[in-house]
Amino acid sequence: MAEAVIVGIAGKIVAYLGPQALENVGKLWGVKQELEVLKDGVSTLQQDRPMHVLEEFNIEAMRLELRGHNEMMKEGEMKIRRWSWNLYLDSDVQENVSILPIVGIGGLGKTALAQCVYNDNIVSKHFNLKMWVCVSDDFDIKKIVKNMIACAKTKEPTEVAMERLQSELRGEIDGKRYLLILDDVWNVERETWLSLKTLLLGGAGGSKILITTRLTSVAKITGTASPHLLKGLDESASLELLMQMACCKEEEIQDPDMLAIGKDIVKECSGVPLAIRTIGSLLFKKSKHEWLQFKEKELLDVSQREHGIISILKLSYDHLPSHLKQCFAFCSLFPKDYEIKKQTLVDLWMAEGFIQPSNRSPHLEDIAHGYFMDLLWSNFFQDFQKDEETCKMHDLMHDLACSVAGTECWVAWDDTKSIHERTRHVSYGSTFDLMGEIPISCLKASALRTFLSTKSHWEMEPTSEVDLRQLIQSFKRLRVLDLHENNVEKVPRSICKLKYLTYLDLSGNYKLKRLPKSITRLQNLQTLNLCGCRALEELPRDIRKLVSLRNLDIDYCEKLSYLPRGLGQLSSLHRLTRFILPPKKALAKNGCEIGELKELNNILGSLCIENLGSVTDVKAESKAANLIGKHSLESLELQWGDSDIDDSVIGNGDEMLLDGLRPHSNLQKLRIKGYKGESFPRWMTDSLVSSLPKLVEVRFVGCGTCKHLPPVGQLPHLKILEISSLTELEYIESDHSSTSAASFPSLLELKIYDCMKLKAMPPAPHLERLSLAGNVSPHSNL
Repeated sequence: MAEAVIVGIAGKIVAYLGPQALENVGKLWGVKQELEVLKDGVSTLQQDRPMHVLEEFNIEAMRLELRGHNEMMKEGEMKIRRWSWNLYLDSDVQENVSILPIVGIGGLGKTALAQCVYNDNIVSKHFNLKMWVCVSDDFDIKKIVKNMIACAKTKEPTEVAMERLQSELRGEIDGKRYLLILDDVWNVERETWLSLKTLLLGGAGGSKILITTRLTSVAKITGTASPHLLKGLDESASLELLMQMACCKEEEIQDPDMLAIGKDIVKECSGVPLAIRTIGSLLFKKSKHEWLQFKEKELLDVSQREHGIISILKLSYDHLPSHLKQCFAFCSLFPKDYEIKKQTLVDLWMAEGFIQPSNRSPHLEDIAHGYFMDLLWSNFFQDFQKDEETCKMHDLMHDLACSVAGTECWVAWDDTKSIHERTRHVSYGSTFDLMGEIPISCLKASALRTFLSTKSHWEMEPTSEVDLRQLIQSFKRLRVLDLHENNVEKVPRSICKLKYLTYLDLSGNYKLKRLPKSITRLQNLQTLNLCGCRALEELPRDIRKLVSLRNLDIDYCEKLSYLPRGLGQLSSLHRLTRFILPPKKALAKNGCEIGELKELNNILGSLCIENLGSVTDVKAESKAANLIGKHSLESLELQWGDSDIDDSVIGNGDEMLLDGLRPHSNLQKLRIKGYKGESFPRWMTDSLVSSLPKLVEVRFVGCGTCKHLPPVGQLPHLKILEISSLTELEYIESDHSSTSAASFPSLLELKIYDCMKLKAMPPAPHLERLSLAGNVSPHSNL
């Protein structure tokens, strides 16, 4: 069945594009061979199911306007290759588990091709199990098995001994049709490979292992089928890509002189798209004279060196300003294929002092964001996920980062190696023995500034207080200490000796209950990350003494019931994920008040204010919060929660409280949870569009006494609306008889849960996703 569907898709691609389109698209994207495979494979098969995706293969692809962004090109290229590989994956084979190597030099798109196969919906339905392991230089069977188990079970492996790990893996894959990607395989001995292969042969018929490698020798050792050899773009396609990346105007793309220069440039790029895109970004908006200078001087020098592709990429690095060079070199601390969080990266850059203040922007965070986007634009980063704000580095870019970082940065793969005395930044993963004694030779690097964890969530061994004390004693000049997900149960009081510390990450240490009081003596501390410390019960009372603190992340600290009094004195705070008011009278003496938000006007990003139901002097305190003065706040959540305050004391306070919590007009997301008022304040009911014109997401949850909503249908940019547990609500808009097409002009997603009395809503002309759950009125038209 799966084969028929895949072949049908391929057939429609071939039929839709036609011979001339196949020729042009194949030429542009370097996939002519794959398209020929499609033609041969579907010549005798038919499939009549409609596929709207075919429209994306129109010959308009020839006129893609990249202007420095390669997403559209990459998407089109990979879609064509993906269909070809779908056909290949379902070809008849004799073995239960077939092994298909993808071979090509660095930068051709081997990993991207494997990702397209791995993420394809049809492929996902075809296999019972999918696993992805980045192997890189270290072909460690135990590590590979651990990664496979983590993918299969989506949780950490419970065993440590190899025999038990093997048994656990067999239990997950035996009898299942699985897809395994072994990405970026380098040196592998035949005996080592056969040992791993033996573990993998229990899969059901049709199981596939895709191996990406630069080496044909790896393909010969591992493959059960002929390798898929990825070739570079031909000269014409290379030139087309360069001109699209480097030229702003159509006349420049057609300029004969620039075309002639470009033709000479791409000859040195070996058809590698990464190299071409990187050079194209470097030459973007440059004059014809500058193109010629680049070709005759810098490119000529490169052509006379070995390691041509890396040397070409380094040209782009050489053109970076010094502040971006150190930011890029610092990224060598992350392992290959590591998913880098943008927020973490810019916080680290700030902690290291890499961000230069600017008169154009008052916030270092904004400047750091600009640095990140400059590197992304120049192809030093790739695979940027906008929603999650994560990215990766291409393997070649990672090699370049390691090369330019030299001994300044060191990745601790093996704890028996000494740290060079010039090393200032160290990262450690699963193989570094933080739990045992730190090697004496490491003391040479007593001037170490960075100790960065890149562990995965399942690579946890207990970290004792004794180990941490020795670490602090050995490296007193640390600026960055990252101990996330290290199973830290207690932070030693000697942490205060790290007087230069600017960044402390303790996130994911789910047994950590308290921080030592001495931590408040870290007067240079800028970032304190406690996200996911689920057992954390309180913060130090004197937290106001952390005068340099800019970032405090306390998301998912489930037992943290309030924040200490004095938090409002931290005027440098730019990111505060939660502001937790004390829910009980007994805690009010030591807990913060909502008025402490008054001076924290630099807060940006997201903020959740919790336990608003405990506020008694609602009118005075809500105005004092001064939310309208927080112009950089993008997302706001207001939670009333449960409190032991008598309702008779508060009276009609919820409505007055919300009236005083009007946010700035720049707000984009608003969530109101547990609000007990019957109506909303005038700034929401009478002037919502002018009060919050930029809202794209609104959520009302558990507002059980509300009978009417603000006029959310008038918001011009609203894309997501959630209404949950509004048990008294009958109509979403007050004028429920209206059928105006102007209502919800941009709404794409609507979620309605447990709204028993809701009867109708106005039309949403562009709605794409509708979720309904729980009880709704029997007279509803939903």
